[in-house]
Amino acid sequence: MISVLLESHHLYYLPHFEPIVAELNRRGGYEIAASIPLTIGAGERRLFYEAVQRLGVESITATDEEARIDKLRQREFDIVIVGNVGKLEEIAAENSMVVMVYHGIGLKQSYYKDMSPRVDLRAVESEARFSELKAAGETNLVLCGLTKLDALAGADKTSRDNLHQRWNLNPELPTVLYAPTFYPSSLEKLLPELPALADQTNVLIKLHNFSWHQKRYKHQSQMASEITERKEGMVLITPEEFDIIKFFHETDILISDMSSTLFEFLVLNRPIIQTKFYTPKPRHRIFPWRLARRLDSKRAAGIDFTHSLNRPSDLLPVIKRLLEHPDAMATVREAAAKRYLHKVDGQASSRLVDAIEEKLREKENC
Repeated sequence: MISVLLESHHLYYLPHFEPIVAELNRRGGYEIAASIPLTIGAGERRLFYEAVQRLGVESITATDEEARIDKLRQREFDIVIVGNVGKLEEIAAENSMVVMVYHGIGLKQSYYKDMSPRVDLRAVESEARFSELKAAGETNLVLCGLTKLDALAGADKTSRDNLHQRWNLNPELPTVLYAPTFYPSSLEKLLPELPALADQTNVLIKLHNFSWHQKRYKHQSQMASEITERKEGMVLITPEEFDIIKFFHETDILISDMSSTLFEFLVLNRPIIQTKFYTPKPRHRIFPWRLARRLDSKRAAGIDFTHSLNRPSDLLPVIKRLLEHPDAMATVREAAAKRYLHKVDGQASSRLVDAIEEKLREKENC
């Protein structure tokens, strides 16, 4: 049996890993375990362990973080799959193959800075990103597409009907999904506008993991809870539902800001609204260049497939226009999906595992 470790630095990395687990299980011959750092809060870790148990994957934990790292190192996994660099050099044994399936494809520079020579294979979601990483000197890249989107291949109208029932949505109304990132976020400015939208549509709010589990961002989930509790037709998706993909088929219009969801939602070729405002932290009001250098301005400038929302007060007229003309920019979105998502055929994980197995064969022949 080939031993595999999923080192998931946060709960929201799991949707990227789950299709890989399914593909490994389909092929057989793999023994899979998963772990999350003990520096992560107890609530987030609990949800992680519950999700891993549903996957039928072994959970590895310990009494403290140092003991956890020692335990993982001693297991000497054949393959270690990570969502960021984290502590992989401490966790991976000398002979372990390290595979990076990065946890986000949004508008932040971290994608290009989260590098390590210890990574043997890096999954890449698009030809454009592949070329950029290669030009930057990265090797061992595999162009496979976004594994997270493989789950959409099996979704259908039945899943949409089930969601209507579960969340008590009005099936006669269109559904708007608001999915802001944690920072820089449009949430504080846009949330007050959403109750008016709920008179005409179902409103789903899917917050970032940090809005629930990190102390400095918990005010965001508190604010969203207060607003949704007062207004029928608004649903705040609970932290247990950490995979946004399962809500895509339900959604007629997406609203986001800097999130990877902007690109992921392209797969359905439905309208995407991108907010152009946010609430900066005090230090970024004084030194705005500090925030600017964290963002991928080149990638942001290339976005041509969204409808811009320049002011919160413009939300209702923009939504109304898109509901009347949902196919506006459809050809642009279709082209963008090919540019940013490579192939969306449910086979990204299969292509990645093909590359992993090829690397394993190369190691055996050395």
